Amino acid sequence: MDSSAMTTEFSSTLNYVNCTLSNGVGEMVLDRADKHNAFDEVMIGEMISALEYFAKSAACQVLILKANGKNFSAGADLNWMRKQAKMDFKQNLNDANELAKLMSQLDKFPKPTLALVQGAAFGGALGLICCCDIAIANQRASFCLSEVKLGLIPAVISPYVTRAMGQRAARRYMLTAERFDSVKAQELQVIHEINDDLERAAEPIINQLISNSPQGMAWVKTLLSTLEDGVIDQQTLDHTSERIAKIRVSDEGQEGLNAFFEKRSPKWNSSTDNTQGAK
Repeated sequence: MDSSAMTTEFSSTLNYVNCTLSNGVGEMVLDRADKHNAFDEVMIGEMISALEYFAKSAACQVLILKANGKNFSAGADLNWMRKQAKMDFKQNLNDANELAKLMSQLDKFPKPTLALVQGAAFGGALGLICCCDIAIANQRASFCLSEVKLGLIPAVISPYVTRAMGQRAARRYMLTAERFDSVKAQELQVIHEINDDLERAAEPIINQLISNSPQGMAWVKTLLSTLEDGVIDQQTLDHTSERIAKIRVSDEGQEGLNAFFEKRSPKWNSSTDNTQGAK
């Protein structure tokens, strides 16, 4: 069974998430349009399973996060929130840990991730976007960190949202719970581009990513995760030197360098598990 058929079979086990894989591009599609793709514990579990599936798939080189319907996601499902209101502390902690696991897995996903955002992206949905490497939104997209209106806080998503927009902006938008549009989202570095034709806008980015070394991109992601505190000390210098030396002598590093000097296209081995070396 080829990877596309295997992905179709895997997707058939899910209720709220559709998964496809073609030509190296995996898609994780939120498919609860009648509920504005609001997520609950079931949908969170399915997204976690999908991320685990694509991370292990050697055929997947890039992952697209998108949603069916008019809105990307309204955030938390109302019925799920009603359940949370009746849970005790331990139950709420277990529930929150699952959402935290989802955000962490998406943030640390070993391959490039691209979010395509239309319409509303509220609460936890904004966290998903900020966990992705690249994000494109259409002009009618709107964003909101509305938790304080309900007496809550955007706790689980706060590390990723704050990293994207910065501490100063996070203070404003987490405290005011005001909506902001795609222009402001781009200014805040929550998204990279605005385009009403999301698929067309994504195409050249995907093509560029597919042409790159899978191992190289995986290592870039882990490298950047070690530099988030902005500190440049001797430990940082030693770590970055070790990383470039190690990748130069790796199989893909050697292939890339030799291909460059021999003026040919590199023969990236697509059958190799792209998660290798991303530690």
